[in-house]
Amino acid sequence: MRTTSDQILLLLKSKGPAQTKALAEAVGVTRQAARLQMEKLAAEGLVEHVTERMGVGRPRRSWSLTALGNGRFPDTHAQMTLELIEAIRGEFGDEGMDRLVKRREQATQVGYRKALDGAASLEERLDRLAQVRAAEGYMAEWSRREDGAYLLIENHCPICAAASACQGFCRSELTLFETMLAPARVERAEHILAGARRCAYLVTP
Repeated sequence: MRTTSDQILLLLKSKGPAQTKALAEAVGVTRQAARLQMEKLAAEGLVEHVTERMGVGRPRRSWSLTALGNGRFPDTHAQMTLELIEAIRGEFGDEGMDRLVKRREQATQVGYRKALDGAASLEERLDRLAQVRAAEGYMAEWSRREDGAYLLIENHCPICAAASACQGFCRSELTLFETMLAPARVERAEHILAGARRCAYLVTP
């Protein structure tokens, strides 16, 4: 069972910055208890806040994860992955690395096609794709926008170190989504490697 602190960290990771009151309501504790938890997490260097003025009344603190807090959601086998990428580059060059990324993309595509088999509507395909990505550690979800488009959101990247060392993984991911969700148009709207807190894709029917 997750502790209150763990629940708060997970909320900030998956939903983004939030005020103490909203966090208290989400985890089912009093605002005072939540405030004590936030101060404890801040002392540990896991969260930080900015002060926001919202009309009349006291300014409110909006909490978010620090780099250390984000580190609680680790990159899968990061160091070993980086070493393998450098070894492949050293042995086969960038062309060899590109072939490896392409092969991984093709193999992943086979599994995704099986998972999405029988999904008729775009929403059903989005739902199944998000489930697959969530099971792989991407904390994926999707939502429908008022303009009729959709957002496929990944709140965590378990291969962030690999993606940082080889941008081909990010290009491959976009290609996979375009293939799985065709004929819908898929565009990257937010990117962790560009400084965003999450990766998000705009899916237009």
